[in-house]
Amino acid sequence: MTDTKKYFDACVASIAEIVKFDSSQAPALPGMPFGQGTADCLAFFLELANSFGFETHNYDNYVGEVVFGEGEEFAVLAHLDVVPAGKGWTKLPFGGEICGGKLYGRGTMDDKGPAVICLYCLRALKESGFLPKKKIKLIVGCNEESGWACIDHYNRCTHMPEIGFTPDADFPAIYAEKGILHFETAFPLPRAPFTSLNAGERANMVCDYAVASGADGRGAEKFGLACHGDTVEARGKSAHASTPEKGVNALGHLLAFFAEQDERVRDVWDIFFGDKLGLRRLHDETGSLTMSADVARYEGETLYVTTDIRYPATYKQEQICAILDKMGAPYTLLHCQAPLYNDKDGFLISTLQRVYREQTGRTESAIAIGGGTYARAIKNGAGFGPQFSDEPSTIHQKDEYITLENVQKLLDIYTSAIFELTK
Repeated sequence: MTDTKKYFDACVASIAEIVKFDSSQAPALPGMPFGQGTADCLAFFLELANSFGFETHNYDNYVGEVVFGEGEEFAVLAHLDVVPAGKGWTKLPFGGEICGGKLYGRGTMDDKGPAVICLYCLRALKESGFLPKKKIKLIVGCNEESGWACIDHYNRCTHMPEIGFTPDADFPAIYAEKGILHFETAFPLPRAPFTSLNAGERANMVCDYAVASGADGRGAEKFGLACHGDTVEARGKSAHASTPEKGVNALGHLLAFFAEQDERVRDVWDIFFGDKLGLRRLHDETGSLTMSADVARYEGETLYVTTDIRYPATYKQEQICAILDKMGAPYTLLHCQAPLYNDKDGFLISTLQRVYREQTGRTESAIAIGGGTYARAIKNGAGFGPQFSDEPSTIHQKDEYITLENVQKLLDIYTSAIFELTK
């Protein structure tokens, strides 16, 4: 098997460098659909691949790819964009600092670190003399966190492989992913108990800060809120919206306070945080429905709430929308992804499971998740790491990091997986 240890130092250095690009989505510029930072990050990645002797393609700064081999196509799908840094970091979010055996920065785990590691795996295989019997396409998107326009553009420009994996999920292997709905609901609130309200940054990040002004803040302390004059603030803990139980939703706490003052706000809280519609009771083998109201604003006497739902994989979008229709307020679908459901005993999942077992000695079974990964962009796709089940996740949280020990582990696991799936 290919010795990956000699690539470790260079791989760590490359991750530290690519983390320095703030590749969160920014306003479009000419030729840069997601902003300067994302375009520069993609250029860095493709230049690094070029330096290893690989064929590369940049599809209009939406998405790039690195090509290795000939034959039937096989995809490794990763992404270079990141969610906003957010607040509360003790390290520079775009500093690439190494401290205590950890490399810190937004994207170290989601998903720049794994993308760079997979590139070094291709380099290791290539320099060992391996000739894959498939055309490996390492595809790196630039809009995974904000709508997948990168994948849409890729499909317009070239051919998407029908089988592959994404290093943007959990180990041991992901055989199913829940369906995703992002929607914005408009609640008329004339004479609201506040004159302004703003909360959250992204639909797929648990809201960690919410603030309202023009409010009577008496009693706010009982709800864990801070009051400054007529301004009331709520602070929570961010997490990925697919696992809202790992975070603390600041918007929920803020609305709970105002629900004591206004029955209309009480109804909003009951829908999203009290599960008035019974959505969270929907369940199958892939888990229960999760619902996370993560962004809100008050304007024009209307409270707009953007919500992330992850629904069990055997349900259909129409079933979820039929329940949402009972909210009694108009809503707009912003982003929808159908569930992914794979054969646990098929070639892809069984091979990934075997590689994971051989490389780690662990015997966990394939799992289902609420996260939406690039795996569902291909006909037969699976999520495969980088998150180990017994380690804390800092994805979408402050002080995101990858351990140096795991960089080496992932080099070994992904090199073996690519070899076994394309030999």
